[in-house]
Amino acid sequence: MDIRRDFHMAEGEGEWSYSKNCRRQQIAVRETKPMVETAVKQVYAALLPRTMVVADLGCSAGPNTLLFISSVLSSIAAAAAAERCKPPSGGGDDDDHHVELQFVLNDLPGNDFNHLFRSVEEEFRRAAGCERGPPPPPYYVMGLPESYYNRLFPRQSVHLFHSSYCLHWRSQEPEGLEAWRKPCLNEDNIYIARTTAPSVAKLFQEQFQKDFSLFLKLRHEELVHGGRMVLIFLGRKNEDVYSGDLNQLFALVATALQSLVSKGLVEKEKLESFNLPIYGPSVGEVKDLVT
Repeated sequence: MDIRRDFHMAEGEGEWSYSKNCRRQQIAVRETKPMVETAVKQVYAALLPRTMVVADLGCSAGPNTLLFISSVLSSIAAAAAAERCKPPSGGGDDDDHHVELQFVLNDLPGNDFNHLFRSVEEEFRRAAGCERGPPPPPYYVMGLPESYYNRLFPRQSVHLFHSSYCLHWRSQEPEGLEAWRKPCLNEDNIYIARTTAPSVAKLFQEQFQKDFSLFLKLRHEELVHGGRMVLIFLGRKNEDVYSGDLNQLFALVATALQSLVSKGLVEKEKLESFNLPIYGPSVGEVKDLVT
């Protein structure tokens, strides 16, 4: 599988599309809304940018990106209104508090950007007819089809990075688990399961360390001094690499696939050669790379 080309959420808005089956991700967006609002207001208060660049990395094509954009717009509108209510502090004029927003929606090239932009247009046309509170600032929306494991922006050009339910996905299958390798190192598993050898689990860990270190390095180069990042992704509460929701979920999926193999509906070689490009790190593993 060519991850850059072939890996994406289910397209469109049919029964099995991502846009109709992203409830869990939507819960995460709503639960982390206060974090996003705080980050937006901190950037605005500290920098008072005339143009604020906001990037949503791994945006996919469902309704959750619309929730994020709405949250940023309402936060900026409230912060700008509060700033205008303050007494002048040295002859500045009201234009000092005017800001325009540039939203950059990023995902892999195979993402359904057509559906995403239709959704953006429909949602904000509808919202324009029932606005309450301070009017939103002018904003512009563009797409950026590229892996976030590459450089995406000029140096020090982005004020806020946001990514939700994405960074547990790796840039590739862990190095050393190539499909052609015999014997198959991970047997009938598609991720780390109780029967996965410690040496294989270590390959998943090393791929996370490589990817996440690169991600942080790239975003550091692109982030404006004083900017913020809000990153939400799946992981583990403890250091046991065999624990966590992802392990349990994909162990069940692997069991289902093994059943299909036993019924002759899936080739055994295909199951043995497939490993998900995913890894849910522990809190400690994340801290080690951030600090």
